[in-house]
Amino acid sequence: MAQSRISIAVDSGQLVLPEGQVLAFGFGADDDLSAFSKDSTIFVQPFFPDYTALQRRGYTVTTEPEGAVRVAIVSLPRAKPLAREWIAEACRYASGGLVIVDGQKTDGVESVLKEVKKRVPILGSMSKAHGRLFWFEAADFSDWNHGAGTNADGFQTMAGVFSADGIDPASKLLADTLPAKVKGTVADIGAGWGYLASRALERETVTKVHLIEADKRALDCARSNITDERAEFHWGDAPTHKLADRVDCVIMNPPFHNDRKADPEIGKRFILAAARLLKPSGQLLLVANRHLPYETILSDRFSHAQEGAGDGRFKTFVASKPRRI
Repeated sequence: MAQSRISIAVDSGQLVLPEGQVLAFGFGADDDLSAFSKDSTIFVQPFFPDYTALQRRGYTVTTEPEGAVRVAIVSLPRAKPLAREWIAEACRYASGGLVIVDGQKTDGVESVLKEVKKRVPILGSMSKAHGRLFWFEAADFSDWNHGAGTNADGFQTMAGVFSADGIDPASKLLADTLPAKVKGTVADIGAGWGYLASRALERETVTKVHLIEADKRALDCARSNITDERAEFHWGDAPTHKLADRVDCVIMNPPFHNDRKADPEIGKRFILAAARLLKPSGQLLLVANRHLPYETILSDRFSHAQEGAGDGRFKTFVASKPRRI
C-alpha cells in the first residue's frame, strides 16, 4: 500500500491537523489510513463493501454524518457532482475549521482546485503521485450540494449514482424485453435507483422484488421511486448478499468498471451470485455491453443460456436452471 499524500504532508510538517474530531469522506479500506486516529476519525462511506471493510479495520463509519468537527477531509470521487457535494458537506460540518481535499489528476482534482480557488484562499497544496492535496478554511459551499433531485425521466436520483441523469439505455432494453411470464419472487441485483425493479413490478404475476444495491445513496433514491409494498430493499454487496429464500428470477445490468478500467470480472461475479440466489428452475435475465465476454460463464453455470434481444451496443441473455457447483 503506497503512502498517501495526507500522510506525507503530515509527516513532513506541511500540513498540521487540528486537534479534535475528523470527518473523512469517501475513503476506502484499501487506502493508506495511517494519518487517521481511530479514536477521533469518523469515515463517511455509503458504499457497502468499503463501509464494512473499514469497520473490520476498527474504524468508526457512518453513512450520515452529524455534529461539528475541527477538520473534514474529502477523498475526491470520479463523479464531479458528488465531489462538489462532499466538499459542500465537509465545509458544513467543519464550519470555521479546516477542509482538506485529496484526489488524482485523472479524477479532476486540478479543475476542482481551480474552482475552489475562485471562492476561497488556498492555505496549502502538494502535488505528488499523479495527484494533488490542497486545504482551505471551511466556507459556505452550500450551492454545491444539490441533494436528491428528479431526473429527466421523473425518477429521483442523486449526484454520483449510476445513470443519475436518466434511464440507462441498456436497462431500458432489458426492461422493454422482459418476458411476459416473469412471475413469483424477483431479485434485482445492483438495483441502483430502482428502474429495472419498477418495471418488473408492473407485472401483477410478480409477488415480490428484492432490490440489492451497494450504494446506499442510490438505494435511498430507489425507496423514493418505488412505494409498491411488494418491494424489499437491501443495502449490501450484490455478489455476496444472501436472501432468506431463493428466488424465481434475477434481473440485472451489472457494473463492469473498476474506477476507469473495464473489468468484466465484476459482471462475472454478479452472474455467479445470480446462480446462487435462484431456485433450481429459476431464470436469469441479463443485459450487458456487447463486447463483454459473459457467454462462457453463463454456459458453465446454467443448463440453458441463450442470447436474446439486442442492438449494436447491448445484448441480453436468458439463462435458466442454475447448476450447483
